[in-house]
Amino acid sequence: MSGILAGKRVLITGVLTDSSIAFHAAKVAQEEGAEVVLTGFGRLSLVERIAKRLPKEAPVIELDVQNKEHLDGLAAKVTEHLGDDAALDGVVHSIGFAPQDALGGNFLNTEWESVATAVEVSAFSLKALTMALLPLLEKRGASVVGMDFDAQLAWPKYDWMGVSKAALEATSRYLARDLGHKNIRCNLVSAGPIKSMAAKSIPGFEELSDVWNTRAPIGWDLADPEPAGRGVVALLSDFFPKTTGEIVHVDGGVHMMGA
Repeated sequence: MSGILAGKRVLITGVLTDSSIAFHAAKVAQEEGAEVVLTGFGRLSLVERIAKRLPKEAPVIELDVQNKEHLDGLAAKVTEHLGDDAALDGVVHSIGFAPQDALGGNFLNTEWESVATAVEVSAFSLKALTMALLPLLEKRGASVVGMDFDAQLAWPKYDWMGVSKAALEATSRYLARDLGHKNIRCNLVSAGPIKSMAAKSIPGFEELSDVWNTRAPIGWDLADPEPAGRGVVALLSDFFPKTTGEIVHVDGGVHMMGA
């Protein structure tokens, strides 16, 4: 099969519905020639059902990034699907969560326990996931791509998830620094808002997304995750062989507009 990911094997997290960026990254990756393995958290039957909507049904591995046993056994489970001599050419980190009291304008009152959960799941997990898969990623070099939301600004009601995204950005840079000698690149796609399952859990999402309706110079469609998915696939490919520690904005240009 031809395509910019021809012959590559990629693990993608965060596919929950077909309206997610992760789903579209998986779809485009398959269309570009990749073999894809998915992970799911909690509602595995739902992820397995969504996996059947891909051009080719992908296997699903259970993964809770707060579960050490899941992380310790992840490389072995991937190997079960890809074969004993398998290497991974890429991994997509599309994982984020903050308890409700860490969002919605409650920034000054959020307790550390909730902040810790947000940072662990949304930022530290990028390191945890990458290290869990390192035996497969280092075999021939690989690309790690995480999903970001611009952390340069304080967004309405985004609160500790915004802080977690800032931690994610720093984590990506340090991974890029420390894994570069293994020919492993680590980059982020900073996407504009998408009306996904994750968006429904963010209080004030409509207020936040209104910014894109008026300030994206080339426009932004809240119902179209594919542009961000294509950005992910581009970074997974060999077309960015010496790009690492970067944040690629796929947001219609909002990030560079002045006040």
